[in-house]
Amino acid sequence: MSEKKYSPIACELEKDKRYAWCTCSHSENQPFCDGAHRAHNKPPSLGFSVDQDKTAYLCTCKRTNNPPYCDGSHKN
Repeated sequence: MSEKKYSPIACELEKDKRYAWCTCSHSENQPFCDGAHRAHNKPPSLGFSVDQDKTAYLCTCKRTNNPPYCDGSHKN
């Protein structure tokens, strides 16, 4: 697996906004879900929100143990 291909994406997240993190890697809108999991019979997205505006690094390799946030698993 190429580390660069699966590096986290910095995202500006807004307080109390609902987000859908892609869990299947098929979305064309990484790291967010675009519904592509349906066509590939994969699990649905992970919904989340944050309690304050912040920059977060969201996982794209889908190996994180702290979804949707990157924990460095793409390096292993």
